[in-house]
Amino acid sequence: MVTADLLANAVVAGLLLGGFYAAVAIGLAIIFGQLDIVNIAHPAFIIAGAYTAYILNSRFGIDPVLIGVLAAPLFFLAGAGIYRVYYGAFERTGQESLSGLAFFFGLMFIIEVVLILVYGVDYRLVQAGYIGESWRIGFVDLPFRMLVPFVVAVALTAGIYLYLARTFTGRAIQAVAQDRLALQLMGVNPIRVKQWAFGLGIATAAIAGALLIIIGPVEPSVGRQYIGRAFAIVVLGGMGSISGMFIAALILGIVESLVNTFMGPSWAPAVAFGVLLLTLALRPSGLFGR
Repeated sequence: MVTADLLANAVVAGLLLGGFYAAVAIGLAIIFGQLDIVNIAHPAFIIAGAYTAYILNSRFGIDPVLIGVLAAPLFFLAGAGIYRVYYGAFERTGQESLSGLAFFFGLMFIIEVVLILVYGVDYRLVQAGYIGESWRIGFVDLPFRMLVPFVVAVALTAGIYLYLARTFTGRAIQAVAQDRLALQLMGVNPIRVKQWAFGLGIATAAIAGALLIIIGPVEPSVGRQYIGRAFAIVVLGGMGSISGMFIAALILGIVESLVNTFMGPSWAPAVAFGVLLLTLALRPSGLFGR
């Protein structure tokens, strides 16, 4: 039986889940949406971020969110280095469509296998004072393990949006896939812009990974379940649109939560992707695509 409190809790839980999905997808919105690079390994970097939070939290007791922020520059450098390899081996020679995709598949499995060899397949978790706590507003529950990731995801999305919209480098990132020649005429090196953007996208994975392990325990292969969701959110929101990505993430979170509550968890992915297919059928460019 559908009741008002059950429906309200399902919608609120969906909004919180959607906020986390935005943190997962925002790096892909830059790399795939802005640069047209199909980085299928992005969720693996998120799992690497989750394990980074686990290691430092278990050894030093540092808050997972702070770990994600502190690890972001290291992930940025790793992403910039990976792009240089990708560019030199595939993009420069025009082989990025298939060989580049295989490169990211291989990278994804390498990260996963290394984590399995080092930490095994046991689930890992972190400790923080707010995990397990919750607010109750009327008949709506707000668990901190979901609320904290939502707040951080909103701040991350807003920061990336403002960076892309208000800075010269941000506008160059938006322009690099649209008019590379114009950037070159302005004296800007498109390869360096793409390298910076790729590094930025990977840097967000450190924060998303920290949020993931706050929500629940993780193991090396758990990132696979976010591959489809992340790409679906980017496409649904409109390629290259950060605001559209965020709204699409909220929509997907709410749909999954409602379906999970009233139909069962096994239906959630199917119905969520049904919404994606319906949107693409009616508006192929996505909700906010040009």
